[in-house]
This record gives sequence, structure tokens and C-alpha cells, in this order.
Amino acid sequence: MILLLLSSVLILSVLAGWGKVMETFFGVLFGGISGSILSGILGLSLIWTILAFFIPINIYVEIPFVLAGIFFFLQKKIYREITRFSKKDTILIGAVSLVILYSGSFHPYILDHFGYYVPTIKWISEYGLVKGISNLDLTLGQMSVWHIFQAGFSGFSDPFLRINAILLIVYTLYIFENKSWIQLCFVPILLLFSQSPSPDLPVITLSLIILNEIIKENKNTGLLFAYSVFVFSIKPTMIWLPLLVFFCSLFIFKPNYKNWILGTGILILFFIKNIWIFGYPIFPVAAGDFGFSWKPNPEILKISSQYAILKTYDMQYNYEEIEKFSSFGAVRNWFTLDGIKSKINILFILSLIVFSVFAFIKKKKVIILICISVLIKSILVLVFSAQYRFFIDVFFVIFFILFIHFNKRNSFIFFTALCVLVVGILSFPNTIRQYIPSFRPGDFMAGVKKEQLYKPSTYHYRKFETFRTGNLKFNVSKDYPFNFDTPVPAISASYIFDDVKTGIFPQYIDEKNIRKGFIWKKMTPQEKQQADNVINNIKNTDK
Repeated sequence: MILLLLSSVLILSVLAGWGKVMETFFGVLFGGISGSILSGILGLSLIWTILAFFIPINIYVEIPFVLAGIFFFLQKKIYREITRFSKKDTILIGAVSLVILYSGSFHPYILDHFGYYVPTIKWISEYGLVKGISNLDLTLGQMSVWHIFQAGFSGFSDPFLRINAILLIVYTLYIFENKSWIQLCFVPILLLFSQSPSPDLPVITLSLIILNEIIKENKNTGLLFAYSVFVFSIKPTMIWLPLLVFFCSLFIFKPNYKNWILGTGILILFFIKNIWIFGYPIFPVAAGDFGFSWKPNPEILKISSQYAILKTYDMQYNYEEIEKFSSFGAVRNWFTLDGIKSKINILFILSLIVFSVFAFIKKKKVIILICISVLIKSILVLVFSAQYRFFIDVFFVIFFILFIHFNKRNSFIFFTALCVLVVGILSFPNTIRQYIPSFRPGDFMAGVKKEQLYKPSTYHYRKFETFRTGNLKFNVSKDYPFNFDTPVPAISASYIFDDVKTGIFPQYIDEKNIRKGFIWKKMTPQEKQQADNVINNIKNTDK
């Protein structure tokens, strides 16, 4: 916790310094220290994404950017902006920040941390963006911009990967600067995402900030659109946000095509990044086929699509059963899943209905546009993969609009009560395991450890085996399904099974240069024998 505090002070100073520089190029969306920090996040994320095509985003990139950020912070005397808060607000911000730092110091427990976030950051920090890396492990085809940003601070500034906790402090600063007290009610829930570099936290916080600016009638459409596309580039399920800004520019603000330049540039960069690592413009959709040789095998994408459908029903039905569902049966079974997921699904649909009725009664143009944007996103999610993690942001948006006039006192009461609950769950997870056994993340919460008061808790698991198939020498985690602590190049055992089942295997484009990327090839009889030996070894190890 102490090291996380020092890390936060360093990174916030760097971001604020760079933010002031970025504002001279991009302009200012809103004032205050939080506005400068967010400009720094946007600017560094874009710069490091471009650099990642050519070099790894490692400590040699981190050091000059950190030193320059501190220089700008001191030169422009940004530290003076901190004194603009009243004494009472300064104490409250400090108290909220301590809660955030304490919560962020717990062991990571989100499974994607081990199977997606950390492996992605390892690749970016060691090699940068590698062409066709989705052929090695399809999960790596996502490589969110947020993980590129995290990689830029993972050398010495934030080796524990707690950038989400730091962003939550920035979010707190924004709440106090703009007196948007309803947003304080969201902080306790977001504490659950503070132990990992989960893209969910940045897209929720940034979308709520942009939403608040739209409601405040911030007419800087260019930056609103740029930030909304940036949020979309972190997680494409946030499609409703750029849609909302686009609709607002057409029906509320005066349209100006110059406003689209920065946002369009970010969108193009996002597409290029995805094409480079995945072969298609948007992961994991095989749309927009330009015929690149490094695109994933169609059968692997088909398996991934089927798995997404299984996840829609919380793995409670097999694919053949789901295929036989009638339209009515598909909806009924989605609403009647065992455990907490069905309650979330029902609440989601009820929330959409309530929000739609509210928008109709209010007849306020901006609320109607918000409702339309959210409904479009919700329909797309329901059609492609109706997993609750893809529509969790909708709950925040609806709650924000319905209770936007919550005052400071009521917000703090709600915040305090919910903080006690969430921090209690993180500290003593047996409670949630007992009362909500279907909440699976609770099974992986480790509870409070005295060591975390000094530094954030992390896991280490350096057990792996090395194999070779064709020209590819790779590592596989031993007795564990995820490769968070396995040296790259690493492949998840599940993808090895899928590849062999399909009759293909990833190969280096150039065995002497990993950065040149990966393609898939049909296996020769000799390679098939090598792959079968790998599978047998994995199966025997699992036993």
C-alpha cells in the first residue's frame, strides 16, 4: 500500500505534466488537475501505441517519458492546482484515496488478469505489437490500448500493474472538481476492478466523465468525440459512446467536420493496430477481410464464436443444446440460468425498460439520444454474446441519469455504506462465497494479508514446460491454465488443443526474429507427431 501510494504520486505527476503539453495540441476539454491528467492519459496512450509498432514499450521508453513528465509538472507549476481544493475537500479526497489504495493492494482475482491482461503486457513490454500474434494465442489478438498504456509504466513506476487504482484517484479528483456527487456512489463498486489493469474500469469512468460533460453542455465536440473513440478503442463494446457524441453533434451541437479529425485518427489507429495483430479491424469479428496472410484460421474463429455463445449461457448448456433452442427458449433459458447471472440478466432488461420510459416522459433531447445509443449497444450485445460483462456499463449510465441530482451528503452516506460492504468482501471473501456461491470471482479472492500494507499483493508461478512444433519453440504453464508468469512465447493449453483439433499450428514468419510475427500452417505428419506429444505431455501433467 505504501509503495502503491508512492507509485500514484509519481504517475499522477507525470500524467499531469504531459497533459499540459497535450492540451497545447489537442485543446482543453475541461479544466482542473483531473482534466490535465486525462489529457496525459490520452496523449501517452496514443504515442505509446504508435511506438509499439516499432519497439517494445519497456523501461527504456518509460524512463525518458517519466523524467520529461516530471519536468513539465515542475516547469508549469501544476502542483499549485492541488491547493485549489478546500481544506475539507482535501481531507475527503485523501480519505477516499486511502480506501482506493487499500482496495488496490489486494491480490488480483479476475481470471482475465492471468490469462489476458498480464500476458498481453508482457508481450508489449518485451516485443511491442507483434504481427499476427492472435495465431499464437487468440486471446492476445485483443491487446487493448489500456494495456499498452499500462506497459509504459510497468518497468519501475508501476511494476505491480495497479494503474486502475491510480485512475480511480483521478476519477475522484474529477468528482470533487466538478461536484458531480452521484459519481461518488460508483467508486465503491469500481474498487472491485482496482487490483488488475482491467479495461472495464477505464471505460466506465471515462464514459461517465464524458457523459457528464455532455449533460453540462460542453460544446467541445472535437475532444468529446476523440475521448469517446479512445474509450471505444479500449473496449469496443462501448460503441454507444461515440454514437452518442455523433448524435449530439448532429441534433444538438452545430456540426463541424473539423471536429472529427482527431477522433477519426484515433479510430484509424485502432483499426490498424487490430489488423496488425489480429488480421481484421475489430477483434474478434472476422469482418473486413483484406486477405492478410497472418489472419487467424477460420475454424479457430468459429470455435471462439461457439465459446462466446456458451458463455452467454454461463456454460450451463452445451453448444448442441443451445443450437436446438427456439427463439422463445433461448430468451427463457437466458432469464432462468442458475445462480446470480439470471438475476443480472433480468435486471438488465428491466433497467432498459425503465430508462426508455423515463426518456419518453422527460422528452429531453440529450436523454433521448443517450437512451437510443444505449439501446443500440444493448441490441448488438444481445445478438452477438449476451454476457453480463459486456453490458455492465449500461447499469452505471442508467443509474447516473436517473439519480444525477443526488446531493453531496446523500452521496457520501451511500458511498460510505457501500465501501464498508465492498472492502469487507475484499478483506473477508468467505462472506460472499457463503451467501452468493454463484459469484465465481469470489472463489479467487485471497483476503487481507499484512504484507499488502507495504506493497500490493501479487502471485508468482514460474512453473512451465518448453516444447517445439515445426519452427515454433514455445512455453506452456504447468498444472495451471494461464500463462501470466510464463516466459513468452507462451500458448494456453486450450488453444493448443484447438489448433491440433483443427490440424494447424502457429509458426514463426521468421524464426530468427519474433517481431516479424506469426502465421498458422497446416501441420506436416512430423509436426502432427510433435503436437500430439505436446498434448500427451500436458494431459499426463494434469493427471
